Amino acid sequence: MLKVHIDSFAYDSKIILKGISFEVNKGDHVALMGESGSGKSTLLKIIYGLLHIESGSIFWGDKQILGPNFNLIPGEAYMKYLSQDFDLMPFTTAEENIGQHLSVFERENHSERINELLELIELQDYAKTKVKNLSGGQQQRVALARVLAQEPELLLLDEPFGHIDNFKRTSLRRNLFQYLKEKGITVLTASHDPNDVLPYADRTVILENGEIIADQKTKKLYKNPPNYYTASLFGEVNEVPIKLLKSYAAINKSVLVYPHEFQLSDSSGLEVLVKTSFFKGSHYLNEATAEDDTVLYFVTSKKLKLGDTVFLNVSLDTINARLQVEQRTDS
Repeated sequence: MLKVHIDSFAYDSKIILKGISFEVNKGDHVALMGESGSGKSTLLKIIYGLLHIESGSIFWGDKQILGPNFNLIPGEAYMKYLSQDFDLMPFTTAEENIGQHLSVFERENHSERINELLELIELQDYAKTKVKNLSGGQQQRVALARVLAQEPELLLLDEPFGHIDNFKRTSLRRNLFQYLKEKGITVLTASHDPNDVLPYADRTVILENGEIIADQKTKKLYKNPPNYYTASLFGEVNEVPIKLLKSYAAINKSVLVYPHEFQLSDSSGLEVLVKTSFFKGSHYLNEATAEDDTVLYFVTSKKLKLGDTVFLNVSLDTINARLQVEQRTDS
């Protein structure tokens, strides 16, 4: 089990993290989400031992992870960290970069292991290519294979797919996270992309201004986010004044509604005027305004015309669930 407790951490006099405390069970995949500057990367660097904390502690089981004030070379043998700086050897090949991180005591298995990792990152055809001649996305995949070379117990990933093309990113995510789950490797993934998180992370920790504001199972957090900031990290979201939803006209609050949660009606509900209809492949995302100029986004299967008037409804179950979360958050 990973145990993280950080009272505070600052660069010079600027506080980056404060009151950070959470645990991760062995074999779990936990996502760290938050806007740029929220402290995700700094937190991973502290856990890995690249940064020293004056007040707090990091434990993997009963082993305390110590920072640069105690270790000349940061990191522990059982832990690997994939940073946004790939730190590759540019004048050697992809397979040589991977092979250098394999155990010297298992040389007879090196070729098999390198091929296995090249297949995982889908770079078999570039095994003999020097890293300096690879694209940024290909280099990121080599860096990923390197941290997996000697299977770690704990893996820290900082925006692991940020440089990879979309058409490769989808299959790589699926293959990688399935591989890590099968191997029982504990994973912390810092990402701003919900596609890295929603299908794969067992749990999600939300950071805002260096503090944890939410920590729940991923599916539960997505379905009932405690605030607009959290919901917005998963994609487009509406903050709808309940007074616009006639059944709740007496309640002076707003409720969070994802675009796909609106139901279209021909004659009753919240009346909106269509401004734009964006093609999203499997659906259209529509931008519209309500009677008080509130801007709303909702999904349809067909394109709507500029100036169309439609009616939107939200299920009572969705509204009640969001209100209950708000009440728990307030209390």
